[in-house]
Amino acid sequence: MEKRVFLIVLDSFGIGAEPDAAAFGDEGTNTLGAIAKHPNFNCPNLQKLGMFNIDGVTAGEKAAAPIGSFARLQEQSMGKDTTIGHWEIAGVVSPKPLPTFPNGFPDALIHEFEEKTGHKVLCNKPYSGTQVLKDYGEQAMKENALIVYTSADSVFQVAANEELVPVHELYRYCEIAREMLKGEYGVGRVIARPFLGHTADTFYRTTNRHDLSLKPPRATMLDLLKDAGKDVIAVGKIFDIFDGEGVTEKIKTTGNTNGIAFTKALQTRDFEGLAFVNLVDFDMLYGHRRDVAGYAAAATEFDKFVADFIPGMREGDILMVTADHGCDPSYTKTTDHTREYVPYLIYGKGIKPGVDLGTHLCFGTIAQTICEYLGVDASSLDGKSVWNEIKA
Repeated sequence: MEKRVFLIVLDSFGIGAEPDAAAFGDEGTNTLGAIAKHPNFNCPNLQKLGMFNIDGVTAGEKAAAPIGSFARLQEQSMGKDTTIGHWEIAGVVSPKPLPTFPNGFPDALIHEFEEKTGHKVLCNKPYSGTQVLKDYGEQAMKENALIVYTSADSVFQVAANEELVPVHELYRYCEIAREMLKGEYGVGRVIARPFLGHTADTFYRTTNRHDLSLKPPRATMLDLLKDAGKDVIAVGKIFDIFDGEGVTEKIKTTGNTNGIAFTKALQTRDFEGLAFVNLVDFDMLYGHRRDVAGYAAAATEFDKFVADFIPGMREGDILMVTADHGCDPSYTKTTDHTREYVPYLIYGKGIKPGVDLGTHLCFGTIAQTICEYLGVDASSLDGKSVWNEIKA
C-alpha cells in the first residue's frame, strides 16, 4: 500500500488570537470568525471534518459526528510570517524573529543595491503592495527605477514593470538582494513583484511573483523524507519558502484555483510520501487586502475541492489541512498578518473519526505525525506526534 500525505496549507487561515497576540499588536483577531459570518461562506465539508469542533472555535456549527480528527495548534516560534510558520510546520521552531525594517532599509544597503543593479530605488518604506504601485509606479516607469518596499513581515520586495524590466532581469536583481541580505539584514524572503499597466489606475501585479527565502537553519521534515527515499512534491510557493531544500518535485501555481487543480491531479498519480501544498490567495489577495467577502468565497471554493477530493482518496492516503499564521481580513488597525492559532484537520481511511486532540503547542506536531506515519525517524525535529491517538 502506497502511503501518501496531502498536506494543504490555507495560507493565513487563523482560528483566533493566541495568548501572546497582544505582544504582536493582534489582540482579539480571528480570521475564521471574521469570514464565517459572511454570506459567501459555505463550508459544509470543513464542518464535517471537524473545523467548528476545534478548541476555542465559536464560529459555525459543530458537527455531531465529525469524520476527521482535529486539533488547535499554537505557534511556538517568535514570529507570524510565512517563512517561520512553514518552517515550524516542517518541525523547525525559530526562537528569534527574523529581522524587520519598520523604517525601511539602511541607506548604505539601498545604495549598494542601486550600484549593483544599475537602477535607482524608490520608496524604501513599509507599504501595501497595491498602493505602492499607485504611488510610485508612474515615477518608476519614467525613471526606469525599481520600487523597493517592505511590510511588518521580514521581507525585501522589489516591484518593476515587466515591459521595462523583463521578469528574468527582475529575478536576477532579487538574487543580488538575497546575496546582500544576510546576518543582521537576513530577511526571511526577497520577493520579486512584477507588474503591468501604464498609469496609476491601471497598474496590476502579474502572477510572475517569485520568492527567494533564507535556507532553513537545519534539516526539516522535507529533508528527512527525501533522504529516506520518499517523494516530496512542493505545490505553490512551498519550493520557494524552503529554498528548494528537501523537495523532489516542484509545481508552480498561479493561485488557489490552479493549486487546487494540481492537487486533484496529483491524487491520480502514483507516489509515496508527501504532497505539500500552499494556497496563497487567502493571504495575498484577501487577508492583506482586508477583503472579507473574497476570503469567505475562497474558503467556499476550497470546501468544494474537499468534497471532490475525499471520494478519490486511496487506502493509504491522509488529507491534512492547516495554516501558517492568521491574516484577519476584518482587522483594520494594520494590513499585516495576525498572531493566531491554526487548525489541524486530519482525514483518511486509516484515521479515527471524531478524535478531539485539543490544543497542541508547536506546529511541528504536523511534521512529527507525518514522519511517524511514513516510517521516518523525526527525533531531530520539534513537536510531538499525535499518530497513536488518531490511527484507526
